[in-house]
Amino acid sequence: MTRFRSALAALAIALIGLTAVPQPVWAAPPRPVPVVPEGRVAADASACAPTVRGAATNARLTSLFTTYGNDNSRLDDWTGADGTYSLKLPSGKELWIFSDTFLGRVDPGGSRPPVVEEGGTTVFLNNSFAVERNGRLSTIHDGTEARPTAVMPPRDGNHWYWAGDATLAGGLVEVTYQEYERFGTGAWDWRWHRNVVARFAPGRLERPISVHDLPSGHGVAWASGILRDGAHTYVYGVEDLGSPKYMHVARVRGQSLLGRWEYLRADGTWSADEKDSARVMSGVANEYSVSKVGSGYVLITHDTTEALSPNIVAYSSCSPTGPFTGRQHVYTTPETGGNVFTYNAHAHPDVAGTGLVVSYNVNSFVNTDHYRDVTIYRPRFLDVTIG
Repeated sequence: MTRFRSALAALAIALIGLTAVPQPVWAAPPRPVPVVPEGRVAADASACAPTVRGAATNARLTSLFTTYGNDNSRLDDWTGADGTYSLKLPSGKELWIFSDTFLGRVDPGGSRPPVVEEGGTTVFLNNSFAVERNGRLSTIHDGTEARPTAVMPPRDGNHWYWAGDATLAGGLVEVTYQEYERFGTGAWDWRWHRNVVARFAPGRLERPISVHDLPSGHGVAWASGILRDGAHTYVYGVEDLGSPKYMHVARVRGQSLLGRWEYLRADGTWSADEKDSARVMSGVANEYSVSKVGSGYVLITHDTTEALSPNIVAYSSCSPTGPFTGRQHVYTTPETGGNVFTYNAHAHPDVAGTGLVVSYNVNSFVNTDHYRDVTIYRPRFLDVTIG
């Protein structure tokens, strides 16, 4: 089984909660899901809680990525990916951050050749960037045009990085990554290993200028989402047990993720010790978002309380740390069915749209579907109206 088959298929199954990614055994498990502490907003959350009014396809972004993905003017550029985080650069350009990525050509009829590892010409990378400027996209990878490589290179053939959310700090781009490692030859012989943050110069995005360890000692993959709010940058993580998946919250003062981390305890206070990080709620996906909307906060996620759910849901709070309550239905993904499933919806609050822009990923359990139909492994975009 090639790395493409094992990584893509196993990741897909793990992300939607059918089984747990093998994890190390932690000496001290995270604290249990807290009750709402006295003094935190609960019953009166309606005073500031955002309400979902509707959702529709974002035609601009859908057309942008469809047209770009099908364009064969270059053969070392993006034809499909998942992950789909975004960050506004100091220049005003939009940085799109992807995990597993296909590069190459699209054949007539909307198919792609198999990956190089299977005798084809399609390049498969575990992470990449695309930059959007004035409605045009360009792919960023390391290596050469003939032999592209990931922007976040692995340490060896048994490790790789998938991207998390990103932020700007001191003029540098800080992108979080989760490192995964293979420890055997079986399809499931791989596991999450650690969290890191890579710092990139905005004008040289093809490789990091430095890589730094992030907290990784207690089974939480940081950062499913990042929110800068007031004096702090909030970092949202997931404790992935397959089903359930638990939300965790940390914060740093200022902009850089290299600052001193604090972790939300079950009683609503903060601790400098990662082992005190509480299970804030269950039902989130590996990628989700918390965004400020008006005077409140909205959490967008795929619903992982049910297997293979096509439903994107929202929760509301008057605080960036929750409690997040009042689950609201946002959208039912029409692609879901048969071999095809959707996952990892989250918001892009800095991307212009009619409402809050939300993306989600589309995938298939059958490897050859990704060759037969290039549209399967591409993000979809929504405009979500929130009042």
